[in-house]
Amino acid sequence: MASVGGRSPGSRADPLAPSRTARRSSGSETRGFPGHSGGSAPESHRLPEPPTLISGGCYRPEQAMTVNLTRIYTRLGDDGETHLGDMSRVPKTHPRIEAYGTVDELNAQLGAAVALPDLPKRTTGYLRRIQNDLFDVGADLSVPHGGDRSRLRLAAEQTAWLEAACDEVNAELEPLKSFVLPGGRPAAAQLHVCRTVCRRAERRTIDCGDEVNRECVRYLNRLSDLLFILARDANEGDEPLWEPGRYR
Repeated sequence: MASVGGRSPGSRADPLAPSRTARRSSGSETRGFPGHSGGSAPESHRLPEPPTLISGGCYRPEQAMTVNLTRIYTRLGDDGETHLGDMSRVPKTHPRIEAYGTVDELNAQLGAAVALPDLPKRTTGYLRRIQNDLFDVGADLSVPHGGDRSRLRLAAEQTAWLEAACDEVNAELEPLKSFVLPGGRPAAAQLHVCRTVCRRAERRTIDCGDEVNRECVRYLNRLSDLLFILARDANEGDEPLWEPGRYR
């Protein structure tokens, strides 16, 4: 059985990429799968058709997709290097590794937000969709941007969805009278943490240079805006505001 190791989005993470290795046990081919940094997934584990968006911003998969995780550690990164999605070896400090590693950190912080009991139901649906999209971002960042259209790339429609969500939620909020201090209710405070990590992910993605898909930069930029708006929404109007010079 083919195995997949690692846990971060992007590393060896393009489900649409050509096969690179063969399964020794049966001779069939395997290939990388988004979200895992070691090993490879069976050829049969193809990316399904885009799922359908339902109420609250959640996805409804149109077909099942399974991944067999038989080994988590592979020892392939013990020398301080790892594979990108095109199987090229790079240092673990490579800009692309830093970028999709920070996207992985963001996704984990979003997971912590979803687990909070005071998170608004609508926001929970939004974040679950975003968590899936962030694996698309990681898969995109893991492979240098080129002419191969079979690679999984982030789409402009995904960024447009973020903009629509921003407009929808922001229309319900009171106009800002000052800058917002991170904090308030637990869900709002955690969403502010997510916002700051998202900003760092955006900076790390820009550090990748001209070969990165610019849609990833736009997506992360809009996502940080949405997280700020969702944090305000979670505080339900009772949010701490900056009072310039108050403690001078």
